[in-house]
Amino acid sequence: MARDIDSKCRKCRRAGEKLFLKGDRCSTPKCAFIRRSYAPGAHGSKISRNSSEYGMQLSVKQKIKRTYGILEKQFRGHFEEIKGKKGIVGDLLLERLETRLDNVVYRMGLGNSRSQARQLVNHGWIKVNGRKTDIPSYKVKTGDSISINPNKKSKTYLKSIDLVLKNKKDFPGWISFNAADYSGKISRMPEREEAGINADAQIVVEYYSR
Repeated sequence: MARDIDSKCRKCRRAGEKLFLKGDRCSTPKCAFIRRSYAPGAHGSKISRNSSEYGMQLSVKQKIKRTYGILEKQFRGHFEEIKGKKGIVGDLLLERLETRLDNVVYRMGLGNSRSQARQLVNHGWIKVNGRKTDIPSYKVKTGDSISINPNKKSKTYLKSIDLVLKNKKDFPGWISFNAADYSGKISRMPEREEAGINADAQIVVEYYSR
């Protein structure tokens, strides 16, 4: 299976803005984007962004793909999955990305970043409707319950995030979360604005339609 081994900080510098791929670290002075906000490489500070319509479309696609931490094949697969459905395709694409299990675990605050949330899923920490689910791209649906595998609850990791969860104020409106037992329920599908992506996903449709 292909893996994304590129530096998270380089992805932000290519996008020209913070994508918050390292969780809390991105909000500290240690963030590489604060020190070097230009594109990576020897001539990065001289590179002009989005010099053409194609360049702009590619930039938006890459930004959304990098934000969710997935590779091109899987991103294109999500697009193919929703493009024939009724509705605005760009909005449907964001909904599909938001309802990935790894993203839901991240939105619940169980992972400090999407990559950390993906590891929790991969390592069998997460259950959906009482069943262990270790597929990060698994699509959650309205009514699904997300919880921590009981075999993992005594782990030091959970103790370390208790304070974070108690102070967390930005739970999305489409997830009902119970910090007492680290569980959540999908109350409805997310809306476009709730994705928090500063990009028009409809441009991705234009890119794949070329």
